[in-house]
Amino acid sequence: MDPFDDLLRGVRADGAVFDRSVLSPPWALRFTDGASLTLCVPMRGEGWIAAGPGGRLVRRLRLGEAAIVRGPEPFVFADDPDTAAERVRDVRCAGPWTARGDAPEGSTVLLAGAYHVRGEVPGRLLRVLPPVLVVPDDHDCTGMRDYLEAQLSAGRPGRQIVLDRLLDWLLVCTLRDWFDRPEAASPGWYRALGDDAVGPVLRAMHAAPERAWTLASLADEARVSRTTLAKRFHDLVGESPLAYLTEWRMARAADLLAEPNATVASVARRVGYADAFGFSTAFKRVRGVSPSTHRRRVAPTAPRTAQSG
Repeated sequence: MDPFDDLLRGVRADGAVFDRSVLSPPWALRFTDGASLTLCVPMRGEGWIAAGPGGRLVRRLRLGEAAIVRGPEPFVFADDPDTAAERVRDVRCAGPWTARGDAPEGSTVLLAGAYHVRGEVPGRLLRVLPPVLVVPDDHDCTGMRDYLEAQLSAGRPGRQIVLDRLLDWLLVCTLRDWFDRPEAASPGWYRALGDDAVGPVLRAMHAAPERAWTLASLADEARVSRTTLAKRFHDLVGESPLAYLTEWRMARAADLLAEPNATVASVARRVGYADAFGFSTAFKRVRGVSPSTHRRRVAPTAPRTAQSG
């Protein structure tokens, strides 16, 4: 278990939004799903993505590449970004816009999947991503395209589940390859995962946030002294081990408090606090509100029952 695993644990394509469009020039599509993340993969041909404020961030997307667009603002995928505004039409990944069948010569076949990310933990991933990222064709997911297209065309039982999981896999590969690139400005915790001392400590904290960790016990995980761990952790991650642990615990707690039967006391125990008072104090210091207030804000609204007159 590591931070990357945890951030992606709730990012799933269950039931999804997984489809293919055959596009013949001229074409321009504005994606209006309001998704937190949209994965775009050209199976044939290429196009241009225009995203960000006013669509001013324009990136070319070629065959063999994969792009992730951070939402929820709409973005455009077009054959010509200069004329896209003249002929753009709104689409949704789950909508009826998908065309199937053979792709004519010169057409683009686009695979698009939308992810609606909810929760504080996966939200930490969104905050470290640019508006648009493109992973070049030397990444390790390119070999899946023929298989993906074959699965899209097949009508075998379990097709949707297979495609959902393949899409999840492709999203994870694309993100991992992006973070490994120098232009990604990867967060400190990601770079630190490869460190001999800090990596094991990060994995230990994420695997068992409920443990009563101290700097000494974390140093034992790293097999270094407390002084060495404190310095290396701060140099790589940008904060102390215990400060990072507290932030991670409070992010986990914020999501746990949204569960229907959660209590402040039960959540406190699950994130390493012996009593609700100490947990509440830490939560309010980090999050700015009490756990009870946060729970009321995020709790799902119970459906109203009809009253007889």
